[in-house]
Amino acid sequence: MKIPNLFLPLLLLIMLASVAAGSGKEPMLLSVDHEQREQGQYFTIMVTGAPEEPALWFMERSYRMFRQADSSWSALLPVENLTLPGSYILLLRSGAFEQKRSITVAANNRSIQQIALDSLKAELKATEIEKARVKAALHTESPEQLFVGLFLRPAAGRTSSLFGVKRSYNGGPVESYHKGIDIAAPQGTAAQSTARGLVILTGSVDEGFKVHGNTVVINHGQGLVSIYMHLSAISVYEGQLVEAGEVIGNVGHTGISTAPHLHWGTYLYGTSVDPELFEGKVVK
Repeated sequence: MKIPNLFLPLLLLIMLASVAAGSGKEPMLLSVDHEQREQGQYFTIMVTGAPEEPALWFMERSYRMFRQADSSWSALLPVENLTLPGSYILLLRSGAFEQKRSITVAANNRSIQQIALDSLKAELKATEIEKARVKAALHTESPEQLFVGLFLRPAAGRTSSLFGVKRSYNGGPVESYHKGIDIAAPQGTAAQSTARGLVILTGSVDEGFKVHGNTVVINHGQGLVSIYMHLSAISVYEGQLVEAGEVIGNVGHTGISTAPHLHWGTYLYGTSVDPELFEGKVVK
């Protein structure tokens, strides 16, 4: 039967809608929790109606999405602290389905912090084993979500340095930023895991952790990892499953540190994000 030209555009529209529906049973939908986030924060990306893992792209990098209990897919998409403020395109693909979304990155306007190190601390350089092991741990991506409930503050004490501040050491050039927060606390104060997770790294000064000091890294699953540095002692082992609030060591002054404190960092897909975004929150 010959279809009148008048109905061809309508037929084409119906066919495109069927493709975008993915499985044909449930329309594929992309949702983003915020239109704008600051440097060092993250977007929560959700996709429903996708039978297989969608391909997610942001700033020319692909990000793995993780299956949730309700069959949706999600990703906590990090915004690197040095990302230039402006509008960026988020791209999602699944089979023939493709959707783009414009999202905005705003400046966090963090200050420059002057750090004074004594001669011994100033001469410390990260060893190759230290850099390699920490980098590998922070880029861990495992599909199971281990974290549940509220994220806890890992030590009692005041925040002595914020995430994202630019740093100058002994009056030198600004070449880095603070990839966590510092919690000032007396030597020996208990340090605890912020959330349920698997200990994937324990590194000591004796093993070559000259800059980080005694360090613990915990994998919370689905691209989320936390790090605890400058400890005086470590009380967990690699491969150990820990619960939120479980003691993992004690606050110390090891590595590059000007006084006893706990450096607490959180990473998504290996990118540092502000840990205070998690404290006291239930992450979904």
